[in-house]
Amino acid sequence: METLVFLFPQLNYFFAAKEEEYFKMLGPEDLQAQRMKDKNTSAVRLKEKDRKSRLSLLLNKSGSHENVGVEKTTATATNKISPEAALKWSDSFEELLKHSDGVETFSHFLRTEFSEENIEFWLSCEDYKTTESETKLLSKAKQMYAVFIVADAPKEINIDHSTRVAIQKNVVQPTKSCFEAAQSKVYSLMKKDCYPRFLVSDIYLRLTKRKTPGGTLYRRRSRSCVFTDRAEATADSSVWL
Repeated sequence: METLVFLFPQLNYFFAAKEEEYFKMLGPEDLQAQRMKDKNTSAVRLKEKDRKSRLSLLLNKSGSHENVGVEKTTATATNKISPEAALKWSDSFEELLKHSDGVETFSHFLRTEFSEENIEFWLSCEDYKTTESETKLLSKAKQMYAVFIVADAPKEINIDHSTRVAIQKNVVQPTKSCFEAAQSKVYSLMKKDCYPRFLVSDIYLRLTKRKTPGGTLYRRRSRSCVFTDRAEATADSSVWL
């Protein structure tokens, strides 16, 4: 536009006249309304920028998919966990969640499957239910809704539409049971789908030292029987170790 005005100076008068005519048409009230509109627009932009900044900070705390591999996560877990302790996790999913090391290792496994949002949401729900302050309860509820529940959320969990809609309504005035239905569904998904795969994953098998090159694999399934390499159940306790 500046180049055109430079080449055709006569246009300067034309545009200036049009601009002057426009502002003459506006009264003091119109000018004030325009200033308020510009101010409100700036405030909305700043608010949205702040929301995205807080959301980004929350996601950075909870981890990401980047640079995740079996070797890296296994090395982190095996530094401080004994095979004997890890073997207890195979008794049940509930037993796994009782141990902080078990939760941490299971989280590493879920990251390799790009599904760590499940355990992160479950842990957030456990923390949420212990919140006493109504102010903090509302703040946490809004954060969890933005990160895990709303459609296309950064870490959206897999729940049905009716559960999602119910949370959307309840999060306005949240109670401690606001996320219970969703937490139950996620827990069931992890127990029935993720946990069995975790028990046969390289992360867990290396940790329990039950998989060696060329060796026979025996994995304890309960205190009463195990499965041999031919998938036969036996009560012989000599094959447990």
